Amino acid sequence: MSVVTIGVMFGAFAALALLLILVILRRGNRATENADGLLIEEARRVQAHQDRVSYNAMTVHSTSPTMSDLHRRR
Repeated sequence: MSVVTIGVMFGAFAALALLLILVILRRGNRATENADGLLIEEARRVQAHQDRVSYNAMTVHSTSPTMSDLHRRR
């Protein structure tokens, strides 16, 4: 492969990365506008809470968290 071909390939990758960044920034953190979306968000939030409770250090290891465990101090 020549240097030009490699340059074109990396240029295409850079253009694709830029396009993806622009799409993500354009989307932003807009609020959900319809009831179905709100119900989906609520279900995911409830599931995340249940997972945090079900898979905490005390439940999984039958011990309290230590300094090496990744957890938030309250």
